[in-house]
Amino acid sequence: MKPTTCNNVLDLYFLDARCKLIDIAAFMDRAEKNEATDDFRYQAFKKALECLNGEDRAENVLLALSDPTEELIERAGTKSAHGAWPGKELVSSEK
Repeated sequence: MKPTTCNNVLDLYFLDARCKLIDIAAFMDRAEKNEATDDFRYQAFKKALECLNGEDRAENVLLALSDPTEELIERAGTKSAHGAWPGKELVSSEK
């Protein structure tokens, strides 16, 4: 079903978006309760949330969580992905 009107878009996607918004609020509550707000991932998450106030939201959220560097690294510093770029200082210290 292709959304063609405002009501169709809301009928199709509102409840899913509402659920995700509640999940985000719960995640932030847990992070703050456990004093994890200094972690680079939480900081990147909050920066990405600021992208919701502008245009091209999905693209800008993705960019806010991505590694902005263009130079190749010799090898990865960890075996798993973090989901957010830790910053040049943390990447350099992992080598």
